[in-house]
Amino acid sequence: MAPRALVSAISLCFIAAAPAFAQTNGMMLDQIVVTGSRFNSDPALQPIGATVITADEIRRAGISDVNQAIRKIGGVYGRQSLTGSPDFTLDLRGFGATASQNTVVVLDGVRLSENELTDPVLASIPIDSVERIEITRGGSSVLYGDGATGGVINIVTKRPGKQAGRGTVFAEVGQLGQREVRGSVAQTWNNVTLDAAVGKQETDNYRDNNEYKQTNFGGGAQWHDKNVRAGVRIDSTRQDSRFPGSITLAQFEDNPRQAKTLKDFGSVDSDRYTAFAEGRLGTIDLAAELSHREKTAKSTYFGSSGPSASERKTKQNQFSPRLRHLGQFGGMLNEIVAGADFIKWDLAVDASYSQAKAKQKSQAFYVRDELKFAGPQNFRVAAGVRHETFDKDSVDPVPFTAATYKIKQNFNAWDVQGSFDVVPQVNLYAKAGQSYRVANADENGYTPVENKPLQGQTSHDLELGASYNNSIVKLDARVFRHKLTNEIYYDPTAGAFGFGANTNLDPTKHQGFELDAMANIAADWRISGHYQHVKATFTEGVNSGKELTLIPKNTLSARLSWVPKDGQSADFGAQWVDSQRYGSDFANTCNAKVPSFTTFDARYARKFGAWEMAVNALNLTDKQYFTNAFSCKGGIYPSNGRQMKLSARYDF
Repeated sequence: MAPRALVSAISLCFIAAAPAFAQTNGMMLDQIVVTGSRFNSDPALQPIGATVITADEIRRAGISDVNQAIRKIGGVYGRQSLTGSPDFTLDLRGFGATASQNTVVVLDGVRLSENELTDPVLASIPIDSVERIEITRGGSSVLYGDGATGGVINIVTKRPGKQAGRGTVFAEVGQLGQREVRGSVAQTWNNVTLDAAVGKQETDNYRDNNEYKQTNFGGGAQWHDKNVRAGVRIDSTRQDSRFPGSITLAQFEDNPRQAKTLKDFGSVDSDRYTAFAEGRLGTIDLAAELSHREKTAKSTYFGSSGPSASERKTKQNQFSPRLRHLGQFGGMLNEIVAGADFIKWDLAVDASYSQAKAKQKSQAFYVRDELKFAGPQNFRVAAGVRHETFDKDSVDPVPFTAATYKIKQNFNAWDVQGSFDVVPQVNLYAKAGQSYRVANADENGYTPVENKPLQGQTSHDLELGASYNNSIVKLDARVFRHKLTNEIYYDPTAGAFGFGANTNLDPTKHQGFELDAMANIAADWRISGHYQHVKATFTEGVNSGKELTLIPKNTLSARLSWVPKDGQSADFGAQWVDSQRYGSDFANTCNAKVPSFTTFDARYARKFGAWEMAVNALNLTDKQYFTNAFSCKGGIYPSNGRQMKLSARYDF
């Protein structure tokens, strides 16, 4: 009933607001700076309860990639990649091993999240091209669809500037065989802008047989004037990794750098092509992205019977048109957005264990309306609905697989949000809604019942928050709850003979508290931090009351920045992560937990004209720890030890 009521309410708002939108006809695109509604929007309508990381913060902290910025500055807990790549698994709201599948990552309107059990390839995004990163925690399926229960990470790249041109060259060397060089350039002629970025990175990483190499290229061309912007872009990444495998706790305590597998290796080639356009037609803002992505992942593993090679090729096409009315009437600022997402995804596997051919098509339609009322209370209310249909089919002729099926699934999402200032500088807000996620091709390929895909996951989301903001201090506090039905997870006790399978869990609940804080403690000093407490448990079934696995109850990160006006800067960070259940411990019977740990990092930089020289240290105390452990006291992938790095940057 709730979605139907919301549709009616939104329709009434649309009809009432339409006569007033002509007032926006003279607005320029470059006046608009935030993207809470999948449009560059009025600053008064920035996302409720969101965390925004700016390009200046990224530069000051010496961040080298997008994933690192989200973890270090945004305070998002990250679990180190199993392949040695810089793309850590990002976990919003405590979803453990399925964190990537419960968080949507978007780049300039294009969905980067995969229909596989893999992390988005954020390493393909040149860090110098990023204008800001918006982190919206909590259910966001109305605007972003499948997998947005944990939240959305929206990456926005820089728009054409008024200056004629700019460029950067960066080089870094460090311990563990770290070598990186990258460069970027952008040039504007009248209404045309061209940009390009290239980079190469190599590292031996901390463990034996864990070398990693990456090269990337990104380039684009766009045309823009007062009311129109259109362009094309290509981003290409090549990654090569060697895989050290997992070890036991006893092996970790003896030597965390050792490898279990000395010959395994793999590669990932990713190419993304995007065309985009946005503009104003009378009183309506229009925008659309058309993207095509191809990815080839190869791996070779050596066992007792010799090498086993596999190749996975995926293709994804996305078309996302949308429109908006933005204007004022009766003293109220109103924004209504309606749009659609059409996505087609294909997978082809060539391996001894699988010859799967899988396809997924989805089409979604959504509408969202937000009102900001005039007056000192700064009262805002927003509501939206979404309907999405998925067509999935898969065929695998290899015997003893479970990847042959054909299914159609339908999902609805809705949300209601509101906020107001109780007193000047103090704001209260509330969010309620429903979000969803569908099982991806990897999950449906290994289920408890042969050739029977999993049911969709739904979550009823609730969040209450408060913020305080003046010129010195900013505080954001929120409590949240996600009540999930059919949560999709790997259950080590499910499947034939108890060997484990991807399954729909009994009902679960994720609830907790988050606190973001920032303060200018002196003229040249700033401190910031993020704290999260989350409790994820089964609420029904044989494991009722038991904790879910690989989810730390508490995480705390803090940063101290020093930026005087003499060209110096320093940045110091710390992170504490609480203990967590081993990945197989659904019954909570393992007599040990993944230990808690604390790490520190620091950076000092000095400018000399257009040059900046810096020294950077990661894991200063050389803490030996791990975040991935998939069996009781086993299945462990150690995290990196201490690393010192020196860098030079030249801006022109």
